[in-house]
Amino acid sequence: MGMMENSAVFMAPLLLRNTVTSLLVYADKSILVLAEKYKALEIFRYLVIASFLFFLRLFPSFSQFLKADDDYTFNSTQSSGYFVGYGGVGDSGIGRALSQLLWSVNDIPVSSSKYGIVRSLAEQLIEENNKEDIEALREMNRTVLSAAFSRTLCLVEAAMLELGQGRVGHYGAGFGPVCYQLNRLLRAVGVGSGRVGVSRSGNSAEKLAAELLWLAEELAGCGFEEEAVERWASASNLAALSLSAEPRLQGSLVKVSAFLFKQMKDMDSEETEEGSRQTKMKMLTSWLPLLCRGSNGTDMPVLSLSERAELEKILEDTVDMLQHEEQEQVLSLWLHHFTYCPSSDWPNLHASYARWCTTSRKLFLPPLKM
Repeated sequence: MGMMENSAVFMAPLLLRNTVTSLLVYADKSILVLAEKYKALEIFRYLVIASFLFFLRLFPSFSQFLKADDDYTFNSTQSSGYFVGYGGVGDSGIGRALSQLLWSVNDIPVSSSKYGIVRSLAEQLIEENNKEDIEALREMNRTVLSAAFSRTLCLVEAAMLELGQGRVGHYGAGFGPVCYQLNRLLRAVGVGSGRVGVSRSGNSAEKLAAELLWLAEELAGCGFEEEAVERWASASNLAALSLSAEPRLQGSLVKVSAFLFKQMKDMDSEETEEGSRQTKMKMLTSWLPLLCRGSNGTDMPVLSLSERAELEKILEDTVDMLQHEEQEQVLSLWLHHFTYCPSSDWPNLHASYARWCTTSRKLFLPPLKM
């Protein structure tokens, strides 16, 4: 009985952390939609994130306070509630194992020798689940990987807010005072680390962005690329923050965007026409500005010449599939950021812009008489 009681006490804060994180990730999606229309909700969203970071700051001390005796030994049978997984996934041992591994990948510094071991274990588990050709295992891969992608999105945004990297708003402006006050609050409670690019866990936003690409590739490898595309298309606040982020972080986010734009190209047959067009519209309006501003790189180009040419063609084809009014919105956004960044001449959507102008001009022609 004593060991069971100790186990319950020790697992309680870990279960609480998992539950709160899952709730935040999924609630954040709903708030994002409304926050685009109401400034008060945008401010409220930042306060929620600040409170969450403060909670994580207190968590290690809370966990140590509740920790059992030093000679406590881990018992897998007693601790089946340890990793409930993401968003309620965890009703099987293999699901909890994958959730634990993906959580650990986020938490372990990339400089640690354990990082490669844990990441390889996660990849092996995902691959073996996929090879079994059992629908339940495939569904588990989809749910756990999708939730991990959402959680990592949240961590990247939180890390950027914590360090004051970026301001949220249209064209990268607006809410500057909110971000400034939030940053002061984070540093006051001790969450801010004071180190450029490093979050409270010691992991950089750039590392987390690289893990976003890895998770997107794993989802695509399992045939669930639409999960990553939908979440990336809806991450408009992260996209706005990225416009004033550090160049290396911008480069990492450009790689994620490029990969998911390519995946989106092959999704037409799997979605309804309306749903596909809405996803394309959100992808373009959210991430096209970053492609214009963050594609040069620092030490070396973020994308190769062939990758740029391929993605530019995908962007042109995507714009051409939109309705006339939507094309105007996207191309106006492109022109603003394309001209704003004189050091980059990519992506060049001049051909799409010219086609839209020709179509717009034809609207003035009188209708043909029968």
